[in-house]
Amino acid sequence: SPEIIQKVEKPPPLCRPSVSLDQAPLECIQLMKQCWSEQPERRPTIDQIFDQFKNINKGRKTNIIDSMLRMLEQYSSNLEDLIRERTEELEIEKQKTDKLLTQMLPPSVAEALKMGTPVEPEYFEEVTLYFSDIVGFTTISAMSEPIEVVDLLNDLYTLFDAIIGAHDVYKVETIGDAYMVASGLPKRNGNRHAGEIANMSLDILSSVGTFKMRHMPEVPVRIRIGLHSG
Repeated sequence: SPEIIQKVEKPPPLCRPSVSLDQAPLECIQLMKQCWSEQPERRPTIDQIFDQFKNINKGRKTNIIDSMLRMLEQYSSNLEDLIRERTEELEIEKQKTDKLLTQMLPPSVAEALKMGTPVEPEYFEEVTLYFSDIVGFTTISAMSEPIEVVDLLNDLYTLFDAIIGAHDVYKVETIGDAYMVASGLPKRNGNRHAGEIANMSLDILSSVGTFKMRHMPEVPVRIRIGLHSG
């Protein structure tokens, strides 16, 4: 406190702690009092203090240096645990980022971007594209709250995403009620692209037949599908 600092700065009287004999070994109290000496040349050096502590402990390893080493070891161990924990958190976040990146871009393009290599445009001779939208989506939107439209699209496209996983296709993107899928790119599959998209389309049509909107379950949902190969 400021009062104690003032007493130390401006003696007399000398400001010294009161340590009773039962609170520490007598040798330690004597050494402490030597360190209080008003004459600097009478104060023991660090090496002398270290030697006296070794004598007090009768050669046992319980000295200041060992205590410091134990503290450093404990700090190092805690630091390793902290680094391990942070590394695990970083790996989880990296996995989330990678998953999001592969949802937005083809895996080969995403890997190239992460490596910092340029992505060159590529020509594909044979691919099949799928487009679909919701029939009467404008009318449905006008009769719904914004969050209800979001729920509709989320439920429908979650259903579609589960279906396309069973086919050799790649979801390009969704824009509003439009859903676009391709086959034959970015991974070429010979002449199977048309069949993959056609089978996927039939599976989607079948699933939409039993699909219900949360807020208007009595209104059937119909989709318009277009395919193109070339």
